[in-house]
Amino acid sequence: MVGEPVEELTSYPEESPAGRCGADGPALGIEAALAVTLAEVMGTRQTPVDRHFFDDLGADSLVMAHFCARVRKRADLPAVSMKDIYRYPTIRALATALAGSPPSFPAEAPAPAPAPTPPSAPAPAVRGTSRYVLCGALQLLTFLGYACLVAVATAWGYEWIAAGSGMFDRYLRSVLCGAAGLLVLCALPVLVKWVLIGRWKPQQFRVWSLPYVRFWVVKTLIRANPLVLFVGSPLYTLYLRALGAKIGRGVTVFSRNVPVCTDLLALGAGTVIRKDSFLNCYRAQAGLIQTGTVVLGKNVVISEATVLDIETALGDGAQLGHASSLHSGQVVPDGEHWHGSPAQRTDVDYRVVGPAPCGALRRTVHSALQLVTVLLLYVPLAVGGVGILLAEAPQLSAVLEPGPTALADGAFYVDALLVSLLFFATVPLGLLFQATVPRLLSRTITPGKVYPLYGFHYGVHRLIALTTNRKFLMRLFGDSSAIVHYLRGLGYDLSRIEQTGSNFGTEVKHETPYLSSVGSGTMVADGLSVMNADFSDTSFRVCRTSIGPRNFLGNRIAYPSRGRTGDNCLLATKVMVPVDGEVREGVGLLGSPSFEIPRSVQRDSTFDQLKNGEQLRRHLAAKNRHNAATMGLYLLVRWLYFFWVTLLVAVAAELYDSLGALAIALGNVLVLVSGAVYFVLVERAVTVFHPLSPLFCSIYDPRFWRRERFWKVPSETYLLFFNGTPFKNLIWRLLGVRIGRRVFDDGCYLTERTLAAIGDGCTLNVGSVVQCHSQEDGTFKSDRSTLGAGCTLGVGAFVHYGVAMGDGAVLAPDSFLMKGEDVPPHAHWGGNPARQTSGQDTGEGWR
Repeated sequence: MVGEPVEELTSYPEESPAGRCGADGPALGIEAALAVTLAEVMGTRQTPVDRHFFDDLGADSLVMAHFCARVRKRADLPAVSMKDIYRYPTIRALATALAGSPPSFPAEAPAPAPAPTPPSAPAPAVRGTSRYVLCGALQLLTFLGYACLVAVATAWGYEWIAAGSGMFDRYLRSVLCGAAGLLVLCALPVLVKWVLIGRWKPQQFRVWSLPYVRFWVVKTLIRANPLVLFVGSPLYTLYLRALGAKIGRGVTVFSRNVPVCTDLLALGAGTVIRKDSFLNCYRAQAGLIQTGTVVLGKNVVISEATVLDIETALGDGAQLGHASSLHSGQVVPDGEHWHGSPAQRTDVDYRVVGPAPCGALRRTVHSALQLVTVLLLYVPLAVGGVGILLAEAPQLSAVLEPGPTALADGAFYVDALLVSLLFFATVPLGLLFQATVPRLLSRTITPGKVYPLYGFHYGVHRLIALTTNRKFLMRLFGDSSAIVHYLRGLGYDLSRIEQTGSNFGTEVKHETPYLSSVGSGTMVADGLSVMNADFSDTSFRVCRTSIGPRNFLGNRIAYPSRGRTGDNCLLATKVMVPVDGEVREGVGLLGSPSFEIPRSVQRDSTFDQLKNGEQLRRHLAAKNRHNAATMGLYLLVRWLYFFWVTLLVAVAAELYDSLGALAIALGNVLVLVSGAVYFVLVERAVTVFHPLSPLFCSIYDPRFWRRERFWKVPSETYLLFFNGTPFKNLIWRLLGVRIGRRVFDDGCYLTERTLAAIGDGCTLNVGSVVQCHSQEDGTFKSDRSTLGAGCTLGVGAFVHYGVAMGDGAVLAPDSFLMKGEDVPPHAHWGGNPARQTSGQDTGEGWR
């Protein structure tokens, strides 16, 4: 074509540098080496040096990740990261940049401030199996002892309530008994913390040691405290103060991730911490628990989905944007705004709501009303409701108060079956409630209007958020055509939907569904959080959050109401959605802070012919039938478990006369243990005929439908009870994970268990994820990921598919390790997207 530049191919080293105009000697040498390396990776003889990696050469991020790994293994070439690939998308531009003379590109965001990198982890002493086994035994004994204490208190309480005469007397006894029980459950974690730990100090100790057992007991109890349910209330900050945290007046915390080493946490007056944030004041690193300070000054704003590592601080009036993190040693000066992972300076203002009258009296009255509601309504229903039902419902009484020979009578099991069928009534009743009550309540809140916290409107808003974010129903309908109708019934504005059968995944949440808009043709993978409420320390407002048409959203995205994306955008996994600048259209966004990448690549268009016409109608109908069967299995599996729990409760009631409180304790233990065994068997049954394997296919391929069934039908909730114990590794093995010895798992999530391999002595922090798949538009891809021996995944770190981490490698908190990356042994990587760092930590407090 006339006017088209002549394609320049890289010749091999025999070509004279004089023939290359515009490149100096060093750049030319790097250019030739890079071109040869890319040709080897792509399996071609020659590589054009002026052609775009993605648009012209047809490469994708997986191919370029392999290219980066190959370059890093060459001693004669500088290291290359995926961010470099996207910023300099030709061999010529990349070589020039690596040679120290970057070409002219459009202006970018201000250069990031120098960020500290993950520490060079001290090598722990050899940990024997005996210490590992002893730790597990002590944790088991602690759990059994706690179960016995709860059983004794439960038995005494129900006997006292049952001795009441009449429903009103039983109600009063339920209130008193429940109040006493609530007080004990709230006070016990605080008491245990002060007895076992005293004051937390910056220190480190080995996992599976006796100090770790004390740490685990305190962590487990404080995170199981009923006061965690009061997140966003002054009662919650009062709880943190009782645990030793230094908290100023007017602090508001919305995150359910409870800090553990609370004496090391300081929150200045007027500080706001949004939901899904981590301020643990500890981390696990190379087999060590390291504790350290997190200090926030006055009037600090911590946005949603953030991670603050130990030894971090923000000065007075400082702000940290959403989907951002502070790595150990980072300090944000007074009044500065930072965002990104690791964070860097920005001019964006994340405090967007003005103040409102909200004094001490309002906070006190709100807290008192919460307690009164709990004590007079929820506690009596939970504590005394069973007793009242026993008195009024003979069918239930026959199950929960069986006679001495009931277990030998078939009628008992029929009655238990009939009682368990109440489970199926929860779905239509839940749908009816969600479609009516929250919608009526929403009429009392005007979008855009600023309301004070802890008043009537705040209470209504919190109730709407609580009742419309039901994980059970979202998982039931997600990954199917039904999710569109469910979200629309909740109140989402979904425009004119282009049904794909996978418009939304199984995890979608919001502040209010009535101000959530998603454009036509948009698909959402999973883990979307719609941020359509803004908060200050004294006020809040709700506002519309709109996601444009023909978008694709990857995993774990927090989308703010001010999001600056429009039509036809790709938002990559864990991306920080920009809230400033021009509206981005027709591009992809990756990283935190985000930068532009190609909207799509040739590989993702492989199955485009299935998206339209008769093929789409035929495949969509088949997918709908398969998804309907999956939803039926989802309900059946949970009903069978509910039926089993009903039987266990009945057996415990039958044995109570002979064993007393021990029968209740055994019942509680069996519920947990049998639940774990049951759901392990369910998961293995789902995959027994179709084991998981690496895939590259359309979402209309039956192999992908079976993968959706694998994600939906089993449960993972039971795994939370085993975090930080050796029993978690046993369960992972039963689920098919190739896991080594003495792995420390504080709360990692593995999406495809049989595709993950974890080496001996790995350290997996809370909130970390190993996801062995990716979906982009209508294309699904999955592959194996491997963590070598002694690897560490930081808090909130995310590992994609096709990844290999060498022995002893460290991934920093909140980092995103992209697909296909190859991390060398003992390397330190961090950031979003992750890249190699120097491995020197500026934080000193934990040493």
